[in-house]
Amino acid sequence: MAGANLNWANASEAALIVAVKAKDQGAFAELVKRRQPWARGLLRRLCAGNHAEADDLAQEAFMKAWDRMNDLQTPAALPGWFRRIAVTAFLMSRRRVRAGHDDSLDDTMPLASEDSLPDAQAGAKIDLEKALARLSDAERLCVTLNHGEGLSHGEIAEATGIPLGTVKSHVLRGTDKLRRLLSPEEGR
Repeated sequence: MAGANLNWANASEAALIVAVKAKDQGAFAELVKRRQPWARGLLRRLCAGNHAEADDLAQEAFMKAWDRMNDLQTPAALPGWFRRIAVTAFLMSRRRVRAGHDDSLDDTMPLASEDSLPDAQAGAKIDLEKALARLSDAERLCVTLNHGEGLSHGEIAEATGIPLGTVKSHVLRGTDKLRRLLSPEEGR
């Protein structure tokens, strides 16, 4: 098995996808290795810095991708296709939370580790994560996909199933809240 993984390390993403469609676990392991940092980063932003939840959702998204790989039409569509799976995993987790718990957020959420960042950069990252945590789930989702992932309002609406006008409102309102929360005058 280790030999198969070594062979996949230099393979193109298109070749990996063809092999994954044929249920090659070594190819899938390499695909996960390549895409995992991005997926975990996206989900950590959506989960307001809750690393454990984001990592669980990333694992869930990769498992769904394994099961549904034959739905992927072309290898070039992988980024958008997988992003949709990850966002859907996040949205489903929020629905489960709302079904059984209060949706309010508190200041006890874990924040990203700052060990590997310079002090100023780590502070800014923590400030952003705290500010994102204060947005509603829908605002955080739309702002993260728009500003963090570079998706247009239409692409966000398509990926999430949220009406276009609502996406625009969430992005505008969420961005405005972030500006206020991160401005020096606010202090918080």
